[in-house]
Amino acid sequence: MENVDYIIVGDGYAGLFFAHQLIKNNKSFILFSEGKKSASQVSAGIINPVVLKKFTTFWKAQEQIDFLKHSLKEIETYTSQNYLIEAPIHRIFHDENEQNLWLKKSGNEDLQNFLDKKFDHLNIVKNDFLKGKVNQSARLDVNGFFNGLFSFLENEAKLIKEKFDYSKIDENSSTYKNFKFKNILFCEGMGVKDNPFFSDIAVIPNKGHHIKVKLSTPIPENITIKKKHFLFPTYNGLYFYGGTYDREQLHHHIDDSAVEQLVKGLSEFYPYDFEVSEVNFGFRPTVKDRRPIIGRHYQNKNLYVFNGLGARGILNGCYFSKSLYDFIENDVPLDEEVSLDRFK
Repeated sequence: MENVDYIIVGDGYAGLFFAHQLIKNNKSFILFSEGKKSASQVSAGIINPVVLKKFTTFWKAQEQIDFLKHSLKEIETYTSQNYLIEAPIHRIFHDENEQNLWLKKSGNEDLQNFLDKKFDHLNIVKNDFLKGKVNQSARLDVNGFFNGLFSFLENEAKLIKEKFDYSKIDENSSTYKNFKFKNILFCEGMGVKDNPFFSDIAVIPNKGHHIKVKLSTPIPENITIKKKHFLFPTYNGLYFYGGTYDREQLHHHIDDSAVEQLVKGLSEFYPYDFEVSEVNFGFRPTVKDRRPIIGRHYQNKNLYVFNGLGARGILNGCYFSKSLYDFIENDVPLDEEVSLDRFK
């Protein structure tokens, strides 16, 4: 029987950022990865403090940005890789009204550090009304992040590549198969619906598609362009464009209508030929109040959940991993806005 402080079930942003907290604090753990690509692993990796439809920000945006950048530097110390891509978002304006709204909002205290007041022109793409830059925005190297952390965990014998079997938990002895644990943390995204301990938490699936395209005329800079969706370079000469949002068509295959929506959206501002090379989709776990769900099981006091990260999985996953760690280890109360208890 092997003793561990934690078993982590789930291999998305929630699970890996919580694993980072455990690594920092010298806690023993194992992480179960089923091997399926999670919504996190096919995500765009956008790090964005601004809601670019309405030019507003969100709860704890600056704190989350700062904490993420600090955490990525910490992760670099043991993976030897920097996964932050300093490629800020450039938002193409649809008309003069959007320009004026951006300028007006840029004077707000909560937005002045994010909305750049200088407008200019982008090469290659259509931007008749210019574009605005989102300061402090960036991207995460998603493939590098997951490959690097999985490789580290595997080398440290902390990664178990198999589906977690809930029926093998012995709650009386706090054992799972040949592991004796202090705590189990479930970070399963929409997979939580199959979890007998937390299947009733209030997460709603939101299906998102993105496409990888080959542009006939490449964009000369490594930037992130946003109009309806995000466009940026990835690998092998391909560009990411996406993603969509759909709460209705929740079947587990590609929606042609979503692909058509993306092709149309890209065509509106990219005036040259392009070829769709790849289509991916995932199911974001979202919550009505747009807050994560974090907390302890009502009866089984060493079982925890970390879910509902939504479209801001990187920022939410990183920032609230420490909140959860402090709650478990140091009895620091969770903010009631993210606590599982708010649904009682």
